[in-house]
Amino acid sequence: MAALRSRHNGTLEVEREKEPQASGHNNNKPEKEPSQRGNAERSDPMIYIIFVSLLFDLLAFTIILPLLPSLLEYYRQNDSSGLYAVLTDRVRWFQQLLGAPERYISVLFGGFLGSMFSFLQFVASPIVGGLSDYYGRKPVLLVCASGIALSYLIWACSSNFALFVLARFVGGISKGNISLCMSVITDVSSVKTRGRGMALVGVAFSLGFIVGPMIGALFAIFSDKSGGAWFVLPSLLAFGLAVGDLLVLACCLRETLPKEKRVKEISSALSYGLQLLNFSAIFRFAAIKNVPKKDLEALRSIGVIYFLYLFLYSGLEFTVTFLMYHKFGYTSMDQAKMFLTTGVIMTLLQGSVVRRLPEAKIKGYAIFSLYLIVPAFVLVGLAEGSRMLYAGMTLFAISTAFAVTCLTTLVSKYGNDDQKGSVLGIFRSLGALARALGPVVGCIAFWCVGSRITYIAGGLLLIYPAFALQRARI
Repeated sequence: MAALRSRHNGTLEVEREKEPQASGHNNNKPEKEPSQRGNAERSDPMIYIIFVSLLFDLLAFTIILPLLPSLLEYYRQNDSSGLYAVLTDRVRWFQQLLGAPERYISVLFGGFLGSMFSFLQFVASPIVGGLSDYYGRKPVLLVCASGIALSYLIWACSSNFALFVLARFVGGISKGNISLCMSVITDVSSVKTRGRGMALVGVAFSLGFIVGPMIGALFAIFSDKSGGAWFVLPSLLAFGLAVGDLLVLACCLRETLPKEKRVKEISSALSYGLQLLNFSAIFRFAAIKNVPKKDLEALRSIGVIYFLYLFLYSGLEFTVTFLMYHKFGYTSMDQAKMFLTTGVIMTLLQGSVVRRLPEAKIKGYAIFSLYLIVPAFVLVGLAEGSRMLYAGMTLFAISTAFAVTCLTTLVSKYGNDDQKGSVLGIFRSLGALARALGPVVGCIAFWCVGSRITYIAGGLLLIYPAFALQRARI
């Protein structure tokens, strides 16, 4: 998976919501109420700044995805650091343990690199969220965006594999910007407009994961890979997009967390960051203090549901590429058509339906989306031809369009004003941890018991998060 809305405007929205009640008995000024109500429900312009920023960020991030196999092949032949050979031996051991075909070593290697990236996000998100609760959203977002831009510049200069890994490390540790974007949206949203803002984040993700890989695929097809460091152009394009993101944030973003609503001591803001060494503390949202017990229990319930859902989901999602190639003989172009189809469905739904969901219906749609993913993966597992595979992936796209956005909207309701960054940072970290573990477990299941059992069993296990959310009192 940034642009923010003004906290000042967000405060005005709350005041406008209250004004009609305060003036309800004043018969001399009834004509102001419609205007005030309209202003309270209007989305803050900062949301669209967040959208543009995220789009730049995600386009840069996804350009590399189709290039990874070619990049790994380049470093296999040209790595002067020796790191590639050492890590390849480790991946080959894992590949032989699973019984995976020799040709999938690079895919598994890419999976481990992706897991490293997600694990770094898991570490960074709560720390970044806590820092933003003390220093404000904008300065911390600018630091994250600068780190991301630096990672692409290092990639452009990565003459050996060690530098490339360093670039991914810097990029991963800087990726707390996503949770900060959600914090900004929460800062400037009313209850009625928050869902729209979260849906726009989903639209940015969908567009980024449609257009970015297509740009990367063009570089993969047309680059002269015999001419040395062919990856310099795509990495510089990613760097340019990251600089564009940085400029948007620096020039257009206003601070959305005023000083009077920030944490007073940095030690308090960072206390939960140290609890990353204790995974159970994250699941318990132990760093969130001075909130009603009912709210804390709701946070814990949503956090566990989100982690279990994304753990199973990401493991099955990661192995879909293996399935299409191994079982259906799909070429890269066939796979691109499949992901383009699912991406368009998600974008249309998030742009038209999800962003307009009323607050009262968020939980219901979240439950619907979690149940819908069950038949999606079961159909994928049972598929013997492209028609049933497309049917399963269509349900997958519909479910995905709603699930994470609705769950994020639910969790964003909890915590005090000076805790929103911490709450969403921890929530984002749970997702990153799930995405770090899920693909590895998915690979093991796929190659040990086969695709049919993996997808059917995984789909049925996804019933539990849906049922748990349905029973949760939130």
